[in-house]
Amino acid sequence: MRLPLLLWLGLYLLSRVRIKKPAMKPKYKRFIYLLIALISVSIGVMLILSALKENIVFFYSPSELLVKKPGPEQRIRIGGLVVEKSVKKEKDKIEFEVTDTAHTIHITYQGITPGLFREGQGIVAEGNFINGQFIATNLLAKHDENYMPPEVAAAIKKSGHWKQQVQTKGIKP
Repeated sequence: MRLPLLLWLGLYLLSRVRIKKPAMKPKYKRFIYLLIALISVSIGVMLILSALKENIVFFYSPSELLVKKPGPEQRIRIGGLVVEKSVKKEKDKIEFEVTDTAHTIHITYQGITPGLFREGQGIVAEGNFINGQFIATNLLAKHDENYMPPEVAAAIKKSGHWKQQVQTKGIKP
């Protein structure tokens, strides 16, 4: 359907007419700029936190792990000393226990163990805590006879057993 010529002419004239808007006051300009900046920063922080949420891995000692009981989907790290005579190897699977001298956690790991992994040494295992058992996906062993991961040393000191058992094995406080 064709629009009458007058309607076309009216639309054309309206498009050519410029109505001058009153200038925005500086106070409102500052408010709009501040609002845009606040929204932009909020979106940026939200994106950063959502990206980090996937990569955050919390560290627990065996005592803390038994108290907090994280969900099976949460990746965590557990550290402590490998209990003497607790290591059982089968092909590429290894089962052992880790202690902070107060509590002990059973750990299962499938893969090649680090060369420095042995009983009585400090380790950090990364994985998931499922049904009371820790399934490790990564093992980190100490570097030399005087080294212990700071988190493990802090957990043992916190449990109050640092002087009694750990220092006698040649580990410096």
